[in-house]
Amino acid sequence: MRHTLWTLGLAAVLVLGGCANTSGDVYRRDQAMRERTVQHGVVESVRDVTLEGSRSGVGTVAGGALGGLAGSNIGQGRGAVAGAIVGAVVGGIAGHALEEQVTRETGQEITVKLDNGRSISVVQGGSERFRPGERVRVLSGQGETRVTR
Repeated sequence: MRHTLWTLGLAAVLVLGGCANTSGDVYRRDQAMRERTVQHGVVESVRDVTLEGSRSGVGTVAGGALGGLAGSNIGQGRGAVAGAIVGAVVGGIAGHALEEQVTRETGQEITVKLDNGRSISVVQGGSERFRPGERVRVLSGQGETRVTR
């Protein structure tokens, strides 16, 4: 039973962590049919960066619940209550760290020299990799900017 609970908790963190996407070629549904400004330019430089993982609280809650359940199996009476409390705190801390770790991703800081002479830098995740000298489009709107081919 304990193994099943830990497996379910880990699966929930992994599934929910996979919901965040910072790629230049993936859009959220609410971004569809929205006007964007399009500029063109050339990639000047690219630097790999790490995008920190999410901290939605799902990992903390799942870890706390699972830790509390696991801890309550220690001892009887007051010992079980104390075990549940300690288990919930330790599980919550571990779940928080696990969520951040599994949702962390590699991204790129892309510096683009626009055709109008301005230089901009955009940080984004995803599997689309850019190289200096490459011609790109820069899409901007609703407070977001992304680089695409």
